[in-house]
Amino acid sequence: MEKLLDAKRRQISNTCMFSERSLDMLKRKMSVDYYRKGTNIFWEGDPSGKLFYVIRGRVKLLKSGDDGKDLALHYFMSDDLFGELNCFGCGEYSFTACAAANCTIGVIREQDVEEALLENTGLSLDFMKWAGAMNHYTQVKMRDLLFYGKNGALASTLIRMMHGYGRNETDGVHYSIRLTNAELAQLIGSTRETVNRMLQAWKKDGAIDYRHGSIVIKDLNYLKSICHCEDRCPMNICRL
Repeated sequence: MEKLLDAKRRQISNTCMFSERSLDMLKRKMSVDYYRKGTNIFWEGDPSGKLFYVIRGRVKLLKSGDDGKDLALHYFMSDDLFGELNCFGCGEYSFTACAAANCTIGVIREQDVEEALLENTGLSLDFMKWAGAMNHYTQVKMRDLLFYGKNGALASTLIRMMHGYGRNETDGVHYSIRLTNAELAQLIGSTRETVNRMLQAWKKDGAIDYRHGSIVIKDLNYLKSICHCEDRCPMNICRL
């Protein structure tokens, strides 16, 4: 069972395109830091130059608006890689990374990344694939938000949550994490009140329900129709 869970997590992680050899090369360059829930790993505008690998925990990537509100762009889980490097034209971090749970994080300095890339062409190719996948990941999320409105963005978010945090039970799909309506609103650039109204309408239509205060998906096709889901995105793209 543990091997099956590890295999599923590997399929969903954003490092799934790295070979085991390439990933091991990066891991050998890591130092390990620990972050308590709610602490920031780095701030938007800080000098960039490090990559971060989630060994354990969950990290939220935020983009601040001029009005002071934050948009949650990504949630990173175990085996995910994130960060920005000077050598790729990123002099400052474009986002704020916050520990959404107690985290164990592997930290890789830019100099060590450069050395590893120069030493191994296979790692360089895998790294390019990772960078391309991260761009694709962001573009798809922005598409859902811009083209299909708040309803489409929320429906897409609930579907994405299923990959990595969902489990099938007799009465529907349950989540292993609980995000508040305010946190869901942060993921779609909306307000808690708007999310409340949308969820109540979907509950009335029988698409979702609640158990112990947590959302249960009853009709997945209903949500897919709202966000025009075509079931084409790979697992490492269709996720929080």
